[in-house]
Amino acid sequence: MHFGRLSTARGAEMLAAARKAGLPVSADVAIHQLFLTEADVDGYDATCRVVPPLRAAADRDALRDAVRKGVISALCSDHQPHEADAKINPFPLTEPGISALETLLPLTLRLVREKLLAPAQAAARLTAGPAGILGIEAGALRAGAPAHLVLVDPEARWTLRAADLRSAGHCTPFDGEEFRGRVAHTLHAGRSVYRAPAP
Repeated sequence: MHFGRLSTARGAEMLAAARKAGLPVSADVAIHQLFLTEADVDGYDATCRVVPPLRAAADRDALRDAVRKGVISALCSDHQPHEADAKINPFPLTEPGISALETLLPLTLRLVREKLLAPAQAAARLTAGPAGILGIEAGALRAGAPAHLVLVDPEARWTLRAADLRSAGHCTPFDGEEFRGRVAHTLHAGRSVYRAPAP
């Protein structure tokens, strides 16, 4: 059984207990749950309205610990883009979800810089971890396997501008934040499908 988008300390605790008992369970967590808390919703900021909702700092810390220990074996973006008008109503009437695909990598690299994960562990939480949960042959480099590769420049500095997101939606609680780490080159089945423009 797989539990998607775990968001509470209790959930992480129950998952750890089930795994220790030998049960075939796994879970993922949305990357923003490892950085944001209910305090970020202050003033009813609709860019922080997500499902499951942001929790207390203790929940965030427990989720980070579960990722560090490998209890949670996959990180996800929980990318849910919306048109701008989906976020302009009073808070309870706004649509939950954020455009999160473009922050998945830099936030994961932030976990590496914070010493929560080693680089190889971070890569596994985004590749081999999800592939293993799905039971598919992916997420690893092997002779004869398709070359699905993402080459990353971990030191590239950039500022996120919501208006510049490639997503259909531009709602993000990280608008204006400086990040380190960007995709430099992507290959799918050995074919180049993306190369970052020269700085």
